[in-house]
Amino acid sequence: MKSFWDKLPKPFFVLAPMANVTDVAFRQIIAKYSRPAGPAVFWTEFVSADGLCHPQGRQKLLVDLLYSESERPIVAQLFTARPEKMREAARLIQDLGFDGLDINMGCPDRTVERQGAGAALIKNPKLVQEIICAAREGAPKLPVSIKTRLGYHCDELDLPNGGWLPTLLETNLAAITIHARTRKEMSKVPAHWEALARAVKIRDQAKSKTLIIGNGDVADLVEARRRVDETHVDGIMLGRAIFGNPWLFTDGIKGETFDPQGLALGERLCVLIEHTKLFEKLLGKVKSFALMKKHYKAYVTGWPGADQLRQELMKAPNVVIVEEIIDKYLANVLH
Repeated sequence: MKSFWDKLPKPFFVLAPMANVTDVAFRQIIAKYSRPAGPAVFWTEFVSADGLCHPQGRQKLLVDLLYSESERPIVAQLFTARPEKMREAARLIQDLGFDGLDINMGCPDRTVERQGAGAALIKNPKLVQEIICAAREGAPKLPVSIKTRLGYHCDELDLPNGGWLPTLLETNLAAITIHARTRKEMSKVPAHWEALARAVKIRDQAKSKTLIIGNGDVADLVEARRRVDETHVDGIMLGRAIFGNPWLFTDGIKGETFDPQGLALGERLCVLIEHTKLFEKLLGKVKSFALMKKHYKAYVTGWPGADQLRQELMKAPNVVIVEEIIDKYLANVLH
């Protein structure tokens, strides 16, 4: 089945799904300020398929599946260890108009793993294939992809009896994003990018058409392109580098990285206010305003006086106070 994945120019650069970070408000800001094209693909935050299958849970979780046309192509990411729940939730994802469905098989959160989902699925390849099959049955019009890790306790990409990656390739996924660490390593060691080069070779030897996307510690588009040259992956997923930097996917002059610190201070802080207003408009009634504080830490850094401003913003209870604090700060700085 042909999909948007087949039309992406290579290499492509995509935005990682991050819980309580890449919500609909932040994604819309990124879509607006990353130029010329922004991320090639957006992901939602990961959502429980089990929760979506219950009326009360569904009502609560649908906010995490909000998106705008500016974010297309957009992929909904789900997690579960129950094929029947994946089948039902996938049907909903298709009905909501998403461009693709991604299954999380790499999250190390203990709450998720206790359900047998996330990274725990690496230890259960038979169930993995059943879940992927169920996703296709529920959403036959959508391409299915997964996000995972090198292995659970150790690098298990290729083993004498097949290995983790060959198991996944057997299912003919549209794309596999590989975080270049094991579950045991969490994010405590540098990403093993040499393993991504091996993953591409495994894919090519299997004569698979599945796209391989590398993920782990990539700071900007310059580094992303270097990782592509080193490993020959089809695309790169950038995650933590997006904090405070909705301009991350903006190409600079002659391929250089666009430097957000080079923006006028007023422009940078105006985007912070815009982001906050959008959060309150779209999510203010259902999500804690405190979630914005992690963004303030990242937006407000790198210049004299940033520490004091950041401390004031961390105490702000709403967007009205945020705007007052920044207006006062700019008035003092610019005059």
